[in-house]
Amino acid sequence: MGASYPGEGATAEQILKLASEFRLAANYLFENRRKGNALSLVPCRFAALHAIELYLNAHLLLTGSDHKSVRGLQHDFAERTSRAAASGLSLRKRTAHHLTNLTGSREYLVTRYGPEMATTLSQINRLMATLNEIATKVEDRLGIRIDTPIRAM
Repeated sequence: MGASYPGEGATAEQILKLASEFRLAANYLFENRRKGNALSLVPCRFAALHAIELYLNAHLLLTGSDHKSVRGLQHDFAERTSRAAASGLSLRKRTAHHLTNLTGSREYLVTRYGPEMATTLSQINRLMATLNEIATKVEDRLGIRIDTPIRAM
């Protein structure tokens, strides 16, 4: 592998397609979770959070941000949301608020590394609703529809 950062050469459409695959995975994991086991939702959460991040990244890249500045946001959903809104992405207030809360509660890090905190995370239905809204609005805003079957929850 060369000295460039992985993803540096990816197009926004490639990032959007990757986001769609993570969205499919999140939906599959949600549908096949073990009821009553909070930890069984952690992989679903991780896939959903990663998909959200990728959808926002694709939007930012297609509206003029460069790879380096997007990468510099790390896992800051609040800043990503703010920049996406400034570049024309219109989200419901509840969704934007949820994304800000994801950053404040460090949900991305807790999901990856804190199994003892799994019961403190946001409601899974809220997370999946946030993912589905962002996916639809980013695809609509960018005029790109990814052909992947998403089952309604």
